[in-house]
Amino acid sequence: MAQRKPLAWLPGIRGTQEHRSRTARPRPPEHSMDPRTDDDGTAPPVQDSVIDAAIYVGGRRRESPQQLRDLAELHRRTPDDEGAMAWIGLLRPSSSQLLAAAEEFGLHDLAVEDAIVAHQRPKLERYGDTLFVVLKSALYLDAREEVRFGELHLFMGRHFVLTVRHDQAPDLSAVRGRLEENPDLLERGPEAVLYAVLDAVVDGYAPVVAGLQNDIDEIETQVFDGDAAVSRRIYELSREVIEFQRAVRPLLPVLRSLNEAFDEFGTDEEMRRYLRDVADHATTVAERVDGFRDMLQSILTVNATLVSEAQNEEMRRVTEASYRQGEHVKKISAWAAILFAPSLVGSIYGMNFARMPELGWALGYPLALLVMAGISVTLYAVFKWRHWM
Repeated sequence: MAQRKPLAWLPGIRGTQEHRSRTARPRPPEHSMDPRTDDDGTAPPVQDSVIDAAIYVGGRRRESPQQLRDLAELHRRTPDDEGAMAWIGLLRPSSSQLLAAAEEFGLHDLAVEDAIVAHQRPKLERYGDTLFVVLKSALYLDAREEVRFGELHLFMGRHFVLTVRHDQAPDLSAVRGRLEENPDLLERGPEAVLYAVLDAVVDGYAPVVAGLQNDIDEIETQVFDGDAAVSRRIYELSREVIEFQRAVRPLLPVLRSLNEAFDEFGTDEEMRRYLRDVADHATTVAERVDGFRDMLQSILTVNATLVSEAQNEEMRRVTEASYRQGEHVKKISAWAAILFAPSLVGSIYGMNFARMPELGWALGYPLALLVMAGISVTLYAVFKWRHWM
């Protein structure tokens, strides 16, 4: 096995800075948005947030958590040899607990500040010989069609790894267990832990991708079935896809930087293969997520088109019904006008007044009938010419 390189060669976004004195560490300027923090001096000791802690030599656990009373002792008992390291896992520590761990391992103030405040994007920073990595885990809740995100901060030194989780996912106990079953890999030191954690986070994206794909398939069916509630579902799922994209996309430059450094400094070929495999999986996930976003945009456009077509069809039916109703009204009006003329004449001569014109005229009755018939025929001809009948 090739000799393991010190972490100082790992790439960083910011330049190398010297650590400040542990006794002069200032309080981070930002405040956490998480109510778990407590800066009033009543925080429990850092051991209370330790999920697991162990010293590894040659890829095998040498010290158990019960044998390590505090982080200072763990740090003191870690051999300064190649292949030896301490791995401490913290779950939702308070700011006071993180500051205590930072004092012990000489972590940079800016990195500790990010870990306290949380809500960071995936990134990689290098501070002297310490590497700071922020990762986003994802868990898909199918019943609610939501993606729940967790945040993981990882500090790496030449002989230690400190993981800080702000959520139950990913399950680093499972990651630790798999590494302990593979001493040859764990012997490679902190780089092996970094690979295993990255691999666990990226593998956790696969069920999220499958869940989103399933929901998109269901949405496509709803769209062409004309479900009126599908627009809201498209919008909500699009929002989840965008959040997932924000967790995956920034991870690619982190993996790219690590791969370039592996190539440049001739790191162990096996580790380079492992990390390239993680980068390939992350790239595939990012491409799928980009595709999901484009698909949802297309589905939303198609749904809007179908809704518009349905509205146009409904308006056409309403217009046709109005037209038919108008035709009926015209016919009824025409017949009412035709019948009105003889009714008018008949009503006048039916009033039975003693003195009325032509009452004694022998041709008065047939002439009245002729006038009524003439007016009716004339009105019928006019309405027929105007297509009212």
